Amino acid sequence: MRKRIVIDLDAPQGGPAARARVGKRGRWRRILALFMGVVLVVILAAIVGGFFGWRYYQSTPAYTLTLMIDAAQRNDLAEFQKRIDDDEIAKNMLASVSQKAAGRYGFALTSSIQQRIDTVMPNLLPGLKQTIQDEVVKEIKEFASKSEPRPFIFLVVTVPSLVKVTKDGDTAKATAALKDRMIELTMRRDADRWKVIDFKDDVVVQRVVDSVMKDLPPIGSIDANSPLLKKSARGKRRR
Repeated sequence: MRKRIVIDLDAPQGGPAARARVGKRGRWRRILALFMGVVLVVILAAIVGGFFGWRYYQSTPAYTLTLMIDAAQRNDLAEFQKRIDDDEIAKNMLASVSQKAAGRYGFALTSSIQQRIDTVMPNLLPGLKQTIQDEVVKEIKEFASKSEPRPFIFLVVTVPSLVKVTKDGDTAKATAALKDRMIELTMRRDADRWKVIDFKDDVVVQRVVDSVMKDLPPIGSIDANSPLLKKSARGKRRR
């Protein structure tokens, strides 16, 4: 009877040393597969986290300011207009403009002139909105022009460090340095974005006052019956 020799080709060839080498290679493959799995999970987590982080940033006041600066750099007034509520800005600035306008008269301010200012200001509101919008655009352009026009992604990174934003519920205040003064914007949540509803800058207020003074009585038109003038005249006679 013939004897057959059967060779198991799947079995590790050689002695114990060869089998040990095969075992090590198997362990390294498992370790490498595990490592690649961990790396893949980390990458996926970073992508998902980055997506939700970006979506959150798009809902912040800083992102709206970035859009405004980018629109100002590109002279895209239509896009810029989406980010401001010129009705609210005009209403909120009207009191400051009225006060500054009255201050221009100094001691020449009379009750009749004050009444004239109080009457004229609401009528000037439609034109004042356009003036204020032009001034706000000019200020944002001036802030944006502190450096050369930058790509949008650069603005996304740098604007939060240039503008201080404090948020309180659905309102926020943003302050930024402009040459030798500070400007302040008040913002209100508007769906998933924000809109500027108030703009504080004495330089802008003075320019707006300049534009409305032509509709007010001339500063030199002093009422002859002014108590201040009568008091001054009595003082001179006593001397």
